[in-house]
Amino acid sequence: MSSHPTPPVVRAWRAAAADSVLLDGFHAVKHALRFGADVRHVLTGDRPAVLALAGELAPDLRERLDAVLVEVDAAMLRELVPRLHPTGVAALAARPDPAANLAALTARPRTAPVVVLEEPRNLGNIGAVVRLAAGMGVTGVVTTGPADPWHPGVVRGGAGLHWATAVERVTADTLPPGPLYVLDPEGTALPGAVLPDDAVLAFGTERHGVSDGLRQRADALLALPMRPQVSSYNLATSVAMTLYHWAAGRESRGPAEG
Repeated sequence: MSSHPTPPVVRAWRAAAADSVLLDGFHAVKHALRFGADVRHVLTGDRPAVLALAGELAPDLRERLDAVLVEVDAAMLRELVPRLHPTGVAALAARPDPAANLAALTARPRTAPVVVLEEPRNLGNIGAVVRLAAGMGVTGVVTTGPADPWHPGVVRGGAGLHWATAVERVTADTLPPGPLYVLDPEGTALPGAVLPDDAVLAFGTERHGVSDGLRQRADALLALPMRPQVSSYNLATSVAMTLYHWAAGRESRGPAEG
């Protein structure tokens, strides 16, 4: 491959960008490749540096990256990706079929929860939740409201782990099936609750919590332990605490009892 930028490389990126997911940074590219993303372009301004990083952090992917990584002029790369990650690599990938994601989210029986974020606002928080969901092996993450869970800021925050779980935006009326557990300060203390494997775990915003409509639909309200006079946890922290409680309980009782 040429180590110099060529018009076809740049044209191909620009032609594909509008209909692709931006993978900004080595970890995003790494995880997308590991979890089966259709990665169509991988660009860097320093090919040897990226391959050395792969040898250190992802030796299982070094050969694949060597085959697809294209070096371009650093200034051109920053024109294509203005907020380039410090690792100096970016890629474009095809978004998974929404219908397939929704089928995975609604299939029954389900052996792991779905996380619902009601009208989240912070893109980095959404990405952190996707990263948690992937790490804990839950079925997926769905959001309601205007924020796109596939926005580049979310994918960056999720380190490219959107392909390791099902991530989609739905309406409040089309949440995945399953017993609905809503996190709310007035609920039963989480440490005493048993969360089934097919639970739908719903979280609101840090400022307002969940809506009255979602609260009224809940099969159960759950409250996180919190010191008095502390107003709230970060959204991703709340999700992490809840998923850890589910996973610890699942391990102690065995998944068949979920």
